[in-house]
Amino acid sequence: MFDSAIGNPKNLAAQGVVLPATMPILPISEAVVFPYMMVPLVLSDENLIKLADECLAGDKILGAFAQRPGAADLEAADELPPTSEAEQIYRIGTAVRIQKMLRFPDGSMRLLGQGVARCRIEAILQEEPYLRAAVSPLMEESADDSQTLAYMRGVANNFLKIIDASENLSDELKVVVMNIDDPGRLADLIATNLDIDVAEKQQVLEETSPRRRLQLLTKLVMRELDVLELGQQLQSKVRKSIDKDQREYYLRQQLKAIRRELGDEDEGSVELDELRERLADAKLPERVQAAAERELDRLSRMSPGASEYTVSKTYLDWILDLPWTNASEDNLDLVRAEQILERDHYGLADVKERILEFLAVRKLKGDHRGPILCLQGPPGVGKTSLGRSIAEAIGRKFFRFSLGGMRDEAEIRGHRRTYVGAMPGRIIAGIKDCGTNNPLIMLDEIDKLGQDFRGDPASALLEVLDPEQNHDFTDHYLALPFDLSKVLFITTANMLDTIPRPLLDRMETIHLPGYTNLEKLQIARRYLVPRQVAENGLSRKKINFSSAGILSIIEKYTREAGVRELERKIGSVCRKAARKVARGGRKTHTIGAKNLAAYLGPPTYTGDRLRRRATVGVVTGLAWTPVGGKILYIEGLSLPGGNGALKLTGQLGSVMQESANAAYSYLRSRYGGRPEYAAFFEHDVHIHVPAGAIPKDGPSAGVAMATVLLSLLLRQPVDRRTAMTGEITLTGQVLAIGGLLEKVLAAHRVGVRRVIMPQTNTTDLESVPEEVRDAMEFVPVAHVDEAWQAIFPEAF
Repeated sequence: MFDSAIGNPKNLAAQGVVLPATMPILPISEAVVFPYMMVPLVLSDENLIKLADECLAGDKILGAFAQRPGAADLEAADELPPTSEAEQIYRIGTAVRIQKMLRFPDGSMRLLGQGVARCRIEAILQEEPYLRAAVSPLMEESADDSQTLAYMRGVANNFLKIIDASENLSDELKVVVMNIDDPGRLADLIATNLDIDVAEKQQVLEETSPRRRLQLLTKLVMRELDVLELGQQLQSKVRKSIDKDQREYYLRQQLKAIRRELGDEDEGSVELDELRERLADAKLPERVQAAAERELDRLSRMSPGASEYTVSKTYLDWILDLPWTNASEDNLDLVRAEQILERDHYGLADVKERILEFLAVRKLKGDHRGPILCLQGPPGVGKTSLGRSIAEAIGRKFFRFSLGGMRDEAEIRGHRRTYVGAMPGRIIAGIKDCGTNNPLIMLDEIDKLGQDFRGDPASALLEVLDPEQNHDFTDHYLALPFDLSKVLFITTANMLDTIPRPLLDRMETIHLPGYTNLEKLQIARRYLVPRQVAENGLSRKKINFSSAGILSIIEKYTREAGVRELERKIGSVCRKAARKVARGGRKTHTIGAKNLAAYLGPPTYTGDRLRRRATVGVVTGLAWTPVGGKILYIEGLSLPGGNGALKLTGQLGSVMQESANAAYSYLRSRYGGRPEYAAFFEHDVHIHVPAGAIPKDGPSAGVAMATVLLSLLLRQPVDRRTAMTGEITLTGQVLAIGGLLEKVLAAHRVGVRRVIMPQTNTTDLESVPEEVRDAMEFVPVAHVDEAWQAIFPEAF
């Protein structure tokens, strides 16, 4: 029955191939199997695995038939009876002999087979559980004429060119092609490796004449060769348009060339369409919308290769990325806000109260403008970290940047677009990063702004921090007004003296004093110790700080208004304990006052202590520094001989020298006419303020200097636990001074029990912590005589 093939067939039996009359049919998707072709098959369907098992149990031959791309490809001449699965495959396929089989744990199967011969489906015998059909082999016609040989050489040569031009075909294939002398096998090999669709490969498979098969392949190979040559021409055009400095743009230029050949839009058009869509979706103010539309129209008339194109597109991106109307909703839960502020910071009652007031007013009046607060205080008291807690408490995004050392006005207002690399200022950039138009922006270290030939950033901040102007803030880069009135600005400073007065006038200043020792103890126990214990890989079971140990660190190893150095010392103790634990030493460490030196060494600070005994001519004064208060000893000596001159040493400033002279003049006017004190005024007087290497100035030491002079005059010592502060006039009036809170805290730290102060500063005592007020006596005086009477009661 197999000898009835068309023409002069080759007997399959002579080739050692005998096909069964029926065989299981395996549909192949998106591929065509040719004779002699090795084909891997992966089966996961249960029915197809049954098909493979039956095949392996028998003659190991199955039929591989390609699935049709669609019903439209059915040819009336080859149409099968309308059976559902049979309609999906072509009528002619390839018999495949299974060479290897592998089973996988998931139940799937992998087969490796080789095509052996073309075959035709004569009848479908079964469809369930898989297709089985009666098949007949297709015999190849003989082809040994010169015309076939010519086709064979032409197709082979063109295919070799395709191999050279293609990156997907290996050079080994060239060797195989050049060593095949059978036209049919050459045609099948080329059809297998040619990048054509399934229908065209099926057409080659169905052709039994090698000559006609080669004729068909001639057209297909020529077409593919033309496509490859066109691609090479496109690449050549692109390369010619790119010089050595632009080679990194090669792939982009190639893509443009391909799009031009296809008639598609270029990349610039795509970008413009995206910008138009974003502009249509953005809810911009009317003026901003008009400016963006003008810029987009200008951009559409530019070439994407122009240098101005990138500048214009970046400008549009900034406009569209800014949250012109997008605002976060404030969390007006006062109880929650208070809990967050108390959780993150100990003390700081004034700041917390002001934030809660803002939320209360915001809750009652929805359009209330945000305050502009300036948190002023010594380093380490929690000014910067407080800003993040406030943002969390009210539910706003947080952005912080430091103004320290900033000298360029463009950092605030941005650069004008005429400059290369121009960008908006830090304010606008921060709002873009936050994504809302009402974030909390913290301007850190505002007292450390600089200025030079590039401008004055402090002047630029005048508009930013003015509630009457910042609703229409104009950045130089955008050249469009942006509403900053909804932003909550918080600035920080260590001192107010260096802040320009117009800028300071625009801010509501909240003073953060230094912490008392008891407050530092609570902060250490609540925040610093747990954080350092965790950061150094310890636990509470391995290390424990007693209250006495923490107080010893505060008093003997730190001298600050804040707690930064305290945290560093606690961290040092934890690291030394961690080292001992890691080496297998003692597992539990209790840090107390007695064993603290084993971890931190000898005490660092022994100064700022009360002197052991009272001495004539020595008075404890009080001074203010940027890092908190400090006690200041003022010493005096009466020198025999001389002519009553006053000598001042200790690097005293002019204001402090004038205070000493005023005090001495008042003392002479008060006691100079008494005979019993005549000898004193004939001697020279020397006043010295340690430490001599540190410059000192200010009027608040007037009362203390006057008391030094009176102590020398009366030859009576001043109580060493009494400190004093106050400016003195030539007539003995005591005037108000600043920094009373810091001075009182410094006095309390060293054990002072009585403070003599100006009467006009009495209201400042309300800011002094209650435990400090309870531990000390305050003596307000309006005249220096009142101070002297309190100090030397027996002399008055």
